[in-house]
Amino acid sequence: MKRIVLSLLSASFACASISVSSALADPRAKCGQEPSAPAITATDTAHYNASVDKFQAYEKEARAYNSCVASAAQKEEQAISEDARDRIAKIHAVSTGVQQRIAANFSHISAELTTAGKKLAKH
Repeated sequence: MKRIVLSLLSASFACASISVSSALADPRAKCGQEPSAPAITATDTAHYNASVDKFQAYEKEARAYNSCVASAAQKEEQAISEDARDRIAKIHAVSTGVQQRIAANFSHISAELTTAGKKLAKH
């Protein structure tokens, strides 16, 4: 019976990891298209000034995009961390349960053997 329960727990952990990994999102998904870096032309003052304007516009867009991606990534990392923490807790609970049952069995059997040994020593 215990083997069946442990097998079911293992199967549910495997299914959970599959569903979690498939639910992982690309942090860029909600941030739109990454802005393209502009080409710089400095052949004369007018082109240079236009390049500075393009760069400043790009810088503003790129910083906003980067902030969006970093924020989305942080949320995704937090979700992964919480899922891992939950999975570790479940695995630890199973392992601790096994250790406690075995320790209780050792104590019980040791006590029985001690009692039986004392009875037999009297004969």
